[in-house]
Amino acid sequence: MAKKRKTSPPSKPAVKPAPKPAPAPAPEAARAIPGLDSVRIRIDRLDRKLVDLLNERASLVVEVGKLKRAAGLPIYTPHREAQVLEKAIRANQGPLPNRTLEGIYRELMSGSFTLQQPLRIGYLGPPGSYSHVAAVKQFGSSVEFEDLHEIGGVFTEVQRGHVNYGLVPIENSTGGGVVETLDAFRDGHGEIAIIAEVQLEVHHSLLANCAPKAIKRIHSKPEVFSQCRIWLATQYPQAELVPAASSSRAVKTVADETKQALAIGAVPGSAAIGSELAGQIYGVNTLFAKIEDKPNNITRFFVISRQQAHKTGDDKTSIMFNTADKPGALVGVLAVFDRAGVNLTHIDKRPSGRNNWQYTFFIDAQGHRDDPAVAAAIKEAATHCKDLTVLGSYPRSKRIL
Repeated sequence: MAKKRKTSPPSKPAVKPAPKPAPAPAPEAARAIPGLDSVRIRIDRLDRKLVDLLNERASLVVEVGKLKRAAGLPIYTPHREAQVLEKAIRANQGPLPNRTLEGIYRELMSGSFTLQQPLRIGYLGPPGSYSHVAAVKQFGSSVEFEDLHEIGGVFTEVQRGHVNYGLVPIENSTGGGVVETLDAFRDGHGEIAIIAEVQLEVHHSLLANCAPKAIKRIHSKPEVFSQCRIWLATQYPQAELVPAASSSRAVKTVADETKQALAIGAVPGSAAIGSELAGQIYGVNTLFAKIEDKPNNITRFFVISRQQAHKTGDDKTSIMFNTADKPGALVGVLAVFDRAGVNLTHIDKRPSGRNNWQYTFFIDAQGHRDDPAVAAAIKEAATHCKDLTVLGSYPRSKRIL
C-alpha cells in the first residue's frame, strides 16, 4: 500500500514592510559638497596664522608705545596712520576690496591705541549722531567716546586735556560751512591745532518700530528733512514732520514714544530719520536705508588736538585771518597765494564778533606750513591782515569713510 505524501500547509502571502519615511535633509556640514570641507580646513589654518601674526604685530605695538611715552610723543599720529593705510592698500592684490581692507586696518589701529595708551575721543552728540559715526569710523571701536553735547564743549575739553582728541564737523557738501565750528576757532582755544581731516559719506535712514504704513509722524533735524525732501514727498506726503535738535535725539524720541504706545496697547506711529548707528543704540529698526535725495552727501570733519601733525608730502593747511582795514585787503591776501602757486581749496567767513560788518576769513591751502612756498605766502599774506593764525597743517584726506 503506497504511503501518502505529506503536503506542507499553503504559505501565507508575503507582507511588504511599510515604507520608511524619507530621511530629513542632512545638515550642511554632513552633505557631500565636493571640496567644501577641504577649503574650510584651509581657512581655519589661515585664521590661526592670522591670529598669531596679529598678536605678533600687537607685541611690536606695545614696544612702540613704550618708546613714544619715553620720548613724550603722542600716541595717535595721523601721518603714520596715512602711511600704514597707503602701504596696505598698495599691497592689496584682491579680491578683498580696498574699502574692506581699510576698515580692518582702522580697527587694528584702534586696538593698537588701547595697547599703547587708552584714548578718549570727544564728539558732538548725542550718541548716534553723524559726528559719532565719523568718530567710530576714524578711530575704531576700541577707544572711548565722550558725548560733549556742543561743538564748543569739544574744543574746551581738548584744551583742558580731559579728552585726547576731538572731532568736529567743518562743512557739508550740500549745507555749507558749520558756523559753530568756525566760531569756536574764531573765539580762540589756546594752542589747539587741526591734525587730520575726515570725510564721511552721510546716509539717512528711516527708522521705526512699526509697519511702514502705520507711520504718522517723522522726527529729525530740519536740515535732514530738506536733504530727503523728494523721498518724503513721494513716500510720506501726509506724515507730520516734527523738528528735532538732532537726528540722534529724534531716534531716541521714537524709541520713547513707541514704548509709551505699546504700554497702553496703541499702535506706534512714530518714525525718525537718522543714522543706522542711532537705531542700533536706541533699539529702533531700519525700515528704509539711503533715503537722501543726493547720494553724494559728504560731511568733512576736523580732528583737533593740542599737538601738531607731522608733514607727509600731501597736506593741507587751514588759516584764519582778519584783514587790515584798507581797500583791497582781502584781494591782496588771495593774490599772495595765487602768485606763490598755492591752491586754495576752501574759503569761508564769519562775522568777526568785534565790530559790525567786519569778518573773519577761513581758507584751506594745499601744502604744509613748512613747505617753502606756503611758508612764504603765509608770511606775506600777514602783511595784509590785522591778525593771521595757522590753525594746523595735516594730511589731506584721500578716502571717504
